[in-house]
Amino acid sequence: MSDEQSDTGTGWPQPGGPTRPGGPAGEPDPRPDAPDPDELSPLAPQEPVEPRERPDEEPAGESVDGATVDLSAMSRSGEPVAGSDGLAEPAGVAAAPVAAGRFRWSTAGVMIVALLVLLGFTLVVQLKTTSTDPTLGATRQEDLVRILSDLDARESRLQQDIRALEDSQRQLQSGEQGRQAALDEATRRANELGILAGTLPAVGPGLTVQFEAGVKPITATRVLDAVQELRGAGAEAMQISGGDRATVRIIASTYFLDGDNGSLVVEGRRLTGPFTITVIGDPATMRTALNIPGGVVASVRGVGGNVTFGEREVAEVSALHAPIKLEHARPVS
Repeated sequence: MSDEQSDTGTGWPQPGGPTRPGGPAGEPDPRPDAPDPDELSPLAPQEPVEPRERPDEEPAGESVDGATVDLSAMSRSGEPVAGSDGLAEPAGVAAAPVAAGRFRWSTAGVMIVALLVLLGFTLVVQLKTTSTDPTLGATRQEDLVRILSDLDARESRLQQDIRALEDSQRQLQSGEQGRQAALDEATRRANELGILAGTLPAVGPGLTVQFEAGVKPITATRVLDAVQELRGAGAEAMQISGGDRATVRIIASTYFLDGDNGSLVVEGRRLTGPFTITVIGDPATMRTALNIPGGVVASVRGVGGNVTFGEREVAEVSALHAPIKLEHARPVS
């Protein structure tokens, strides 16, 4: 066949004429300004067609580096398709699948890239959470600030507890010292009371006072007067001994009675003369108290008796009195 003939499919060639734009066979040209098919028939008289100008329309195409390329005038094979009006015609229906294929591939590519980015982000987050505290790594900034504030408040409370414990320690130490001082004071008071009660022995400076009978025996009244004078002079501890070396501790409740043959009964115990009182206190004061005019020494010497003194740097009062069991008296609370 020549270039001016085309195959009709019936075995008979058909004279070549102006070709219709691409599209499915037997379908009319979808363009609104397409020429009538009868006018394209080779039997119809052909009239010269002048190119129509389109001042209001821009030529279809894409600008690449300053050059305008008419994509609608390209066929599937890349050749421009000429229309009846001399202008390049669009590829028609055959170009639509190509554009649709490019759109779907772009969407799939974007999704693949998004999945890869999400996978990378997940790996980074997992790496950070495994290398750090998992709870803090997933905590919001507001929660982190609150946790930090709670930690500061807890530290403040712990510091206050530490200071309170230190104060308690100091108080306990001072209390221990106070308790020890109170214990020492209580011990001292107990010793003093024990000495006064006659339940503890005592030593210290003092003197001895010896009574010797004359024409008349030494009576219990003279001995009691001597004890009272010594107490008034500051005597702290006393005891009385007889010639037979029997000794009785003198306390506040000690009593004296006259016995047979010039003896004395002290706290129910019989003592024979001469009688010696051992006393702890200031020797000079006690001696002066006994020697006052009209006192004990003068009264004893007035009946023919005698009183002698002996100062002691260390006088010992060793006789003890049995503790008194109180039946009625109670301390005032």
